[in-house]
Amino acid sequence: MGEEREANLKKGRAKFRAMKETAFKWIDDNELKIIEVSQKIWEYAELGLREFKSSKLLSEELEANGFAVERGVAQMPTAFVASWGKGKPVIGIMGEFDALPGLSQKIVPWREPAVPGAPGHGCGHNIYGTSGMAAAIAVKEEMQKKKIGGTVKFFGCPAEENFCGKVYMVKDGYFDGVDAVIGHHPNTMNAATLRSCLAMNSAKFHFRGKSSHAGGSPEQGRSALDAVELMNVGVNYMREHVIQDARIHYVIERGGDQPNIVPEYARSWYYVRAPEREQVEEIYEWVLEIAKGAATMTRTKLEVEFLEGMHNLVVNRTMAELVVKNMREVGLPKYSDEDLRFASEISKTISSESKAQEIRKTGRPGWQRLVEKLIDDEIPDPWGEGTTSHGSTDVADVSWQAPTVEFGTATWVLGTPGHSWQSAAQSASGLGNKSLVFAAKVMAGTVLELLGDPSIVGRAKEEHATRLAGRAYKPPIPQDGKPRLDAWG
Repeated sequence: MGEEREANLKKGRAKFRAMKETAFKWIDDNELKIIEVSQKIWEYAELGLREFKSSKLLSEELEANGFAVERGVAQMPTAFVASWGKGKPVIGIMGEFDALPGLSQKIVPWREPAVPGAPGHGCGHNIYGTSGMAAAIAVKEEMQKKKIGGTVKFFGCPAEENFCGKVYMVKDGYFDGVDAVIGHHPNTMNAATLRSCLAMNSAKFHFRGKSSHAGGSPEQGRSALDAVELMNVGVNYMREHVIQDARIHYVIERGGDQPNIVPEYARSWYYVRAPEREQVEEIYEWVLEIAKGAATMTRTKLEVEFLEGMHNLVVNRTMAELVVKNMREVGLPKYSDEDLRFASEISKTISSESKAQEIRKTGRPGWQRLVEKLIDDEIPDPWGEGTTSHGSTDVADVSWQAPTVEFGTATWVLGTPGHSWQSAAQSASGLGNKSLVFAAKVMAGTVLELLGDPSIVGRAKEEHATRLAGRAYKPPIPQDGKPRLDAWG
C-alpha cells in the first residue's frame, strides 16, 4: 500500500507540474537571476518609504518582462503597481522590500554588522519582494503561452515595518476590484495559518512646557517631562482594566537636555493593539484622555501626532488550503551540506529555552516534536482558526478588500526570533535562497489555479463575505492623512 500511495503521489505531482510547466520552467531557468535580485535588495537594506533602489529594481524587472508599471502610487515614491493581462479574475501578488533600523549584518553565523548602525533585512523582505516578482513573471509566461484569461497585478508595497504603506494604497483604491491576493513572508515554518493579528494605532505625544532653572526658579517652569511620565503612569494603571489580549507599549523619545533645566519639550511614542479594530479605537480614546489629563496636571500643551493605524486580519481557509496544496505538490527544497552547516551554526546562537518558546507560541499542533529539529521539514494543514497572533501587519487592511493569504516558508532555522541579526543573516544565505525559489513556485502555482478555476475564487469570496459579516472597511488613518515621507529626518 505504501508503494502504491507513493506512486500515486508522484503521478499527481507530475500532472500538477505539467499544468504549470511554463511557469516553473521560467523560475528554474532564471533561478540565479531571482537570487541576484534578492541579494541586491538585501544589500541595499533601505528603510521604509526610502526603498528607492529596491523599488526601482523590482519594477524595472517586471517592466522588462512585459508588465505595465504605475509608479509613485498612493503618494509614496517607492510604491508601484505592475499589471499584465486583462479581464477577470484579477489576482494580486504583494511584495515588500523595506529593511529595519540597526540590523545590518554580514552573511555569517555570528553577530557582525556589515555597516555598524545601518539598516538590515531582519524580516527577510528582500525575499518577500523578490518571490512575488518572480511568481508574477512566471504566471505571465504561463498565461501567455496557454492563453489564460485574467489579470495578474504585483503590488510594490513600501514601509510595512514602520508606516503601513498598504493602508495608504487601500485607502486610495489601488486594491479595488482585486478578486484575491497572495503574499509570501519568510518564516521558520512552511505554513499558511488561520491566525488573525492585532489591529493597531501608533501615535506620538508631544508635550510643551516652559524651561527654567530647575534649582534657582523651578516655580517658573512647566515640565514637559512630568507630563510624559504622568501619562505613562496613567496608562500603566489603565492596563488592569483593558482586555487581556490588548497590547500597549511605548518609548520616551525625548525627555529633556540636562537635570538643571526644566524640560520645555518631551515626547513619547505609543502603540495600542487589540484583536478587533473597534477595541483599539476604544482603548486609544482612553489613552488620549489620559494624555490630556497629564497636560492639565502639569499645565503643559499637548499635541497628538497620529502616525498609523491597521486592521485585524480577515483569514481565509479556502486560500490557505490552496497554498498548502501547492506547497505539497511543489515539494520541499533540498539543502546542501553547506546550507545545513550554516543553519547548524546559527542554531547554536539560540538557546533551547528560547527555541521552545518561539515554537510553542505559534500554536501549531504537535509543536513539541519540532523542538529537536533544525529546519521545518513538514507542510502542516492550516491551523489557528479563532486565535490571534500578537503582532500587526498592514496586510490586514488588504484582507478586508478581498480574500487574502500571506504564507510562510522555512527561511530561518526553527526558533529564530524575528527582527534579529540571525534572521538577517539567513535571509541572504543558501537557506534563504532555496526558500525564495520554493515560495515563488508555490505562489505561481496558487495564482494559476485561481486564474484557471473560477469556482475557487468564488468559494474564497463567499467565505470572505461570511467572515466580514456585513462589516464595512473604514480606513484607520484620517482621509486627508499622508505618508510620512520625512519620517527619517
